Amino acid sequence: MDLQTLLDDIVAELAERRGEGKVADYIPQLAKVDPNQFGIAVTTVDGKVYAAGDAAVPFSIQSISKVFMLTLALGKVGEAIWRRVGREPSGTAFNSIVQLEHEHGIPRNPFINAGAIVVCDLVLAGYKPKEAIGEFLRFVRSLADDDTITIDKAVAQSETATGYRNYALANFMRSFNNLQHDVDHVLGVYFHQCALAMTCRQLSRAGLFLAARGADPIGGYSVVTEKRARRINALMLTCGHYDGSGDFAFHVGLPGKSGVGGGIMAIAPGKASIAVWSPGLNKVGNSALGTVALEMLASRTGWSVFGA
Repeated sequence: MDLQTLLDDIVAELAERRGEGKVADYIPQLAKVDPNQFGIAVTTVDGKVYAAGDAAVPFSIQSISKVFMLTLALGKVGEAIWRRVGREPSGTAFNSIVQLEHEHGIPRNPFINAGAIVVCDLVLAGYKPKEAIGEFLRFVRSLADDDTITIDKAVAQSETATGYRNYALANFMRSFNNLQHDVDHVLGVYFHQCALAMTCRQLSRAGLFLAARGADPIGGYSVVTEKRARRINALMLTCGHYDGSGDFAFHVGLPGKSGVGGGIMAIAPGKASIAVWSPGLNKVGNSALGTVALEMLASRTGWSVFGA
C-alpha cells in the first residue's frame, strides 16, 4: 500500500469540497481562519511520515490537547483521577452544563469541557499556572520531538475574553468542591492548553505512542503503559467526538479526538497515528471535511478497531 499516493488522492478528490462546514466563530480568533485549508498527515509505527495538502500549516488544536493533558494527569495522579471525572459518553454538547446539575459536579468524561477543566485542576496541583502550562508544553514537544511547537497567545487571549460558558462550568464544579484551585488559575491553564498550535505533521507524530502500545517507537522510550494507552484509546473512541462519537466510530472505526479548530487526531493501533485539519465544522462541532477524509483513509487502508 502506497500511503503517499493514497493521501495525495484523498486531497485531490476532496479539492472541490474545501471550505465545507462552518468555522468556530464563537472564538473570535478562530473566526479569522481561512476555511479553505485542508491537510492530512500519517506517521507510521516504523517512523515513516506521509503528508499531503496543508499539512505543514500550524492550527489551533483546541480539544485535541485534552488527550495530552489527560495523559499528563494520569502520570501525575494515576487512577485517582476517576474519582473526579467519569468515563462515559456525554450524549450532549461539549460545553453543556445540564449533566453537571444531575451528577453533582462530576463531569461525564475528560474530553468534554467540564472534564478537561477538572483534569487541568489536577495537573495544577503544586504548580503556579505558568509552571503547569510550561510542563504541558514541554510534554507535547517531547512527544512530537519538536521544540518549535508554541501556544498561540492571540487564541488564548480570545478564549479568555469570551469563555463565559467555561467560567460557568468551572464555578459550578467549584460549588460541588470538584475544583481545588482558583477558577481563574485553572481556566488560565485550560485556555492556554487549547490554544496550542500544531501542524498535521507534528500532531500525527505526537500521537504515535497511542498507536505503539504506549511507547515512542522512534525514540525507543515508554510514554505510558500498554494498558493505559489502550484505555486512552478507548476513551477517544467512545467520547472523543462529543455527541458525534458514535457516528464517528460507525463511519471511521478508529479512536479519534476532534477540536473546534478543525483538527482531528486518529489512532490506528499497531499501525499509525493520523492527523487531519480542515477548519469548517459540522453541526456537532467536528471537522466536516476531516471526518470525510478519515472515512476514506480507513476504508482504503482497511484500518479499523472492529475488524482486520
